Amino acid sequence: MGFPADRINRDDFALLVIDPQERLAAAMSRREPVLAATVKLIRLAGLVQAPVIATRQYPKGLGDFEPVVASALDELTGAETSVEVVDKLSFCACGEPAFVEALADSGRRQIVVAGMETHICVTQTTLDLLDRGLSVHVAADACCSRDSEAHGIALDRMRAAGAVVTMTESVMYEAVPEAGTDKFRELLAIVKG
Repeated sequence: MGFPADRINRDDFALLVIDPQERLAAAMSRREPVLAATVKLIRLAGLVQAPVIATRQYPKGLGDFEPVVASALDELTGAETSVEVVDKLSFCACGEPAFVEALADSGRRQIVVAGMETHICVTQTTLDLLDRGLSVHVAADACCSRDSEAHGIALDRMRAAGAVVTMTESVMYEAVPEAGTDKFRELLAIVKG
């Protein structure tokens, strides 16, 4: 019997972090909590050794990753967690061959998504991943748009298409589902941030 598609399987998920870049993030009203949730997800991936793919949309124009995200990704350097950074021009990450290759190389069938902007790159990528038969979990509190109405409509659209819309802490506690273990103690340190 397989693992339920509507719950996180720590042995089969990869984390996809879409475009948390300096110039893009500067336009977001919910920037700080979204970046904090994204960092927690990156640290969770390190804890459970889930691969991470992080994209940057047109870095020449939108800049590099926000420093807190770059720092969290750097923490995984040399760890047992693979980190792939993919630069893209396509709003849908699947339009970038390097992303498709990194995703295939991960061998994972469940994708947890965080990123900017919910109604553009996050939605287009999520819909394409669903079309490819993957299980997609969108961490709503780790995503944002410049406009909160656009964010909400995008979440509804992705949910209707078959994505699981969830929260960062839900992902974390599903990936580490038992209390009283060393992993759980490490998880609590991440949760408390």
